[in-house]
Amino acid sequence: MMTLIAWINRAIWFGTVIMFGSTGEIITERSGNLNLGVPGIMFLGGFASFAGAYYYENSTPDPSSAVVILIALICGILASTFGGLIYSFLTITLRANQNVTGLALTIFGSGIANFFGVKVLNGGTSVKAAFTHTVFSRPVPFLSKLGVFGDIFFSYGFMVYLAIILAALTHLVISRTRIGLNLRAVGENPATADSVGISVTKYKYLATCIGAAVTGLGGVYYVLDYGYGTWSSSSSIEGLGWLAVALVIFARWKPRNIIWGAYVFGIFFWFYNYAPALLNLTWPNTIVILTQMIPYVITILVLIYVSAKQKKDSLGPAALGLSYYREER
Repeated sequence: MMTLIAWINRAIWFGTVIMFGSTGEIITERSGNLNLGVPGIMFLGGFASFAGAYYYENSTPDPSSAVVILIALICGILASTFGGLIYSFLTITLRANQNVTGLALTIFGSGIANFFGVKVLNGGTSVKAAFTHTVFSRPVPFLSKLGVFGDIFFSYGFMVYLAIILAALTHLVISRTRIGLNLRAVGENPATADSVGISVTKYKYLATCIGAAVTGLGGVYYVLDYGYGTWSSSSSIEGLGWLAVALVIFARWKPRNIIWGAYVFGIFFWFYNYAPALLNLTWPNTIVILTQMIPYVITILVLIYVSAKQKKDSLGPAALGLSYYREER
């Protein structure tokens, strides 16, 4: 039983990282922008939040929980929004190729984070913001002590619940509001949206920058909670960033599917670590390596299924990845 609870806990911790990234990417892609810079933006958000919190807690004899949360979130959001603004300027204003720009942003984000991270590491390989991690990983008071129920649902830091709230709000805004309708119109047919008075440029900029801010929260959570408040020169955040992009396809561009889809990814991602113990099996290394491929294989199968069905509600925005030239309207 304890192994099963540990597996579920690990899946939820893992799924929260990619839930932030996928929610932000869905907001961006709904405007027609394909931002493959998700890993780089998560790097920017993760490092900026860590640096801000680390310097604060080490410069104050009695750091405040509220202040360290504010500093970490503000630094992470500002840094990741800056990454989204760079992408927006290059692809919307200068009309650069979106695929190339996104990949360049991934390299840029990881490079910037590791470049300035050298100063924080101060010659070491890792450094920890212990107080900040304690604050971010603190479970829900009282509710976390409700036996198995509390262990499964309430033994996490506040950002786990923030990720669910943001995904749910994104679904409501996109599917139930005028702003969401305009956003979808821009992503489906920007020329038609422009002809009825919707500012394509404004919606693309706002969606991309807001999406980047939400994506950056995935980096904040990864470093300060999931990664035990540790900044390391060998961070694996990039791999999770690509999984977040894959989850967008798996969820078929629907934010509500992100919530359960992220946890499914988490369960399958940690399958190799917990399944043998539950089944009383000893697997050779070859099997372990193969089981680590399961999340990616599932994404490929979903992509094949969606492409074969060609249902409108299962496909991405029609203008996804295409630059808009108003003069050609």
